[in-house]
Amino acid sequence: MPMIMLIIIGIAAGFLATRVMNVQADLPTTIVIGIAGALAGGFLLRMLLVMTTFAAGLVGAVLGAVAVIWLYQKYIER
Repeated sequence: MPMIMLIIIGIAAGFLATRVMNVQADLPTTIVIGIAGALAGGFLLRMLLVMTTFAAGLVGAVLGAVAVIWLYQKYIER
């Protein structure tokens, strides 16, 4: 289903992109440009989200470990 949505969005994006970039292209070329752009952009965005999620998980893990060390030093190690 996400691929079908990217294709549908890509058709509209191709139309808008050719107008913004002032490219005179026929309808099939505009559709292909839009679909290719949507698929590439969707892939890149998913990769960025995966990397961001990994980085957020790493930061969260480090902060959690720092909190545990602080609690250990404050209350257990006396």
